[in-house]
Amino acid sequence: MQLKELTKAEDQVMQILWQIEKGFVKDIIEKMPEPKPAYNTVSTIVRILETKGFVNHNSYGKTHEYFPIISKDNKLDAQDVDALMKQLENLKKDKP
Repeated sequence: MQLKELTKAEDQVMQILWQIEKGFVKDIIEKMPEPKPAYNTVSTIVRILETKGFVNHNSYGKTHEYFPIISKDNKLDAQDVDALMKQLENLKKDKP
């Protein structure tokens, strides 16, 4: 399973979503440390996570409730597989 790398900010949002299981942007911001980022910043990060396949949403009018569609364990497993594949590719390159 090939998952795209997460930025530090994206990972922070994912950690919160895994903790709360689902929530609106305001719920995510509440869990963030001070200084709190702007609403639009977090909204953009969540939408990026959605395009990367980590998050989905339910619509309630103009409001969206976000939830993770990749479990924390699956993300870690995919990262382990990706790291192993990179190591194997490097070993192949090193062989004469």
